[in-house]
Amino acid sequence: MPTTEHILLESDFRQVPDLRDARTVHARLEFRSRLRRRVLQLEIIDYYYLSVRSHSRSIVLEYVLDLRFVDAPRRLRHIAWRWISLSLLLIALASGIASHIASSATPWWQHDWLPVCATVVAVWAFATLVAVYRTTETVSLFSTHGAARLLECTGGLGTFHVFRPFMAKLAAHIRLASAARRHTKAEHLRDEMREHLRLKEIGVLSAEEYETAKVRILDQHSPGAQPPLARASTTL
Repeated sequence: MPTTEHILLESDFRQVPDLRDARTVHARLEFRSRLRRRVLQLEIIDYYYLSVRSHSRSIVLEYVLDLRFVDAPRRLRHIAWRWISLSLLLIALASGIASHIASSATPWWQHDWLPVCATVVAVWAFATLVAVYRTTETVSLFSTHGAARLLECTGGLGTFHVFRPFMAKLAAHIRLASAARRHTKAEHLRDEMREHLRLKEIGVLSAEEYETAKVRILDQHSPGAQPPLARASTTL
């Protein structure tokens, strides 16, 4: 018998549209990462929702996010400085060996340092490929108060450029959706917790991620999370 949590009975219910339902599409993005063998399709639908289709090797995820509970998109660039430094060091070493071979009286094809130079060039090519692969740009979406990772897409250099127009529209729709939140913070937090439960049930969030997000949301209900004036009024 599946377990359920009896929470948020008084919260406002809004049906999240299914991916196959008739809808209005406001923006669309398809991102393909050949190195990571991933295809990501994003659509902003019905003003307040983001549909996600992610195909990565044997993993297929399809779900819809309610933008009322999503924070602004985050960007993170990771540069593989160690591999870049190694690549520069190797190319400098290969250039020095090649210069030594060229200045020698011995023909270059008979020079003893030729195999060494070829080996260094091969290692340099490998280090350069690793540096390119490990230099990444990541676009992420997190829930507002639960801080749960709802979407993460990692690609190589140029990912931000591909995502920029879509993310600008997504940020605008997130601001639009925030205006449709419940009037009080307590009601909104209850709605957000129910949204996390829905995402856990469809497999977007793991049980551990859901529990961590739930603790963060419950902490917002604590008196310590309220402004000083609000706390003072509750004690009168």
